[in-house]
Amino acid sequence: MSATAENPPVGAAATAVATAVAATAVEDRVTVRVISDDPLFRKIPVALRFAAAEPLAVRIVFPAGLSPEGTDNEWVFPRALLEAGLQAPTGTGDVRVWPCGRVQAVVEFHSPEGVAVIQFDIAALRRFLRRTNAAVTRQA
Repeated sequence: MSATAENPPVGAAATAVATAVAATAVEDRVTVRVISDDPLFRKIPVALRFAAAEPLAVRIVFPAGLSPEGTDNEWVFPRALLEAGLQAPTGTGDVRVWPCGRVQAVVEFHSPEGVAVIQFDIAALRRFLRRTNAAVTRQA
């Protein structure tokens, strides 16, 4: 049996699905500052991720080299929390976000192991959120 538009080969169907999923996923890699008691701040790369299949959530992924287990450390939290935190302090649970001046935003992560405080450029977060909004619009 030959492949037709009604009966595409399995490889083509899988490629089409993968393309559609990729079109609704957003990933930005940014450099952030770790805020600590040390007078010299440390910069680290993180990934900001979004999938239209989970339109209410965003992910911030820290590199494996920062984890005692040697694995990526991924935090999942509401996209609305990130959006609101660029305007005013928000969050009462494991993730809290607030603006820090006109060009920075702070994201604070609470876990049983402690607290991590990370400073982002607001422009990078706004760009990421614009792309997530566009992905949701395309999905609808």
